Amino acid sequence: MSKGAATRDRIIESALRTASVEGLEGISLGRLAADVGMSKSGLFAHFTSKEELQIDVLEAASARFAEIVLKPAMQEPRGEPRVRSLFEHWLVWERHESLPGGCVFMHAAAELDDRPGPARDTLVSWQRQWLAFLAKAARIAVDAGHFRADLDSALFAFQQLGLVLGYYHARRLLGDPLAEQHARQAFDALVAAARA
Repeated sequence: MSKGAATRDRIIESALRTASVEGLEGISLGRLAADVGMSKSGLFAHFTSKEELQIDVLEAASARFAEIVLKPAMQEPRGEPRVRSLFEHWLVWERHESLPGGCVFMHAAAELDDRPGPARDTLVSWQRQWLAFLAKAARIAVDAGHFRADLDSALFAFQQLGLVLGYYHARRLLGDPLAEQHARQAFDALVAAARA
């Protein structure tokens, strides 16, 4: 890896940590430059705009999500075991040490939901892909005979997303000590209702 690529990666990693705490808008180019030990103009040599940096942070978050959630879940057998593993690792994602403030996508969704532009488009595209992936995992569980044949896999994915968003809200904002327990119980009920 070239020195320029290594520096760019270091900048994005620092920005990702900041975005997990303060959101994409919380990324100050001046503070980011100081955090990585370079001048603001040096930082601008790697990014043409703050929006480009935000998009790169979202893409880095997606890659990190794949490592933390998707990769280990894909090691599980197809069907219900993989659906469960996706859920379990999704909970891990929210409290992973590389994300001191939790899920970058949650912060970005609140910031970008009513603000059109390339950063929002990037986030929406990734979220749609994730929902489609969850729905496909549910369909595979149907094909494996673990879930009932008439299961609406898109609805299952929507409900799973709702459970995790509720968990994030309860754990982060409300500080609910039962958030994880309630999320697991709700997911167990969702899976039980989906079973063949």
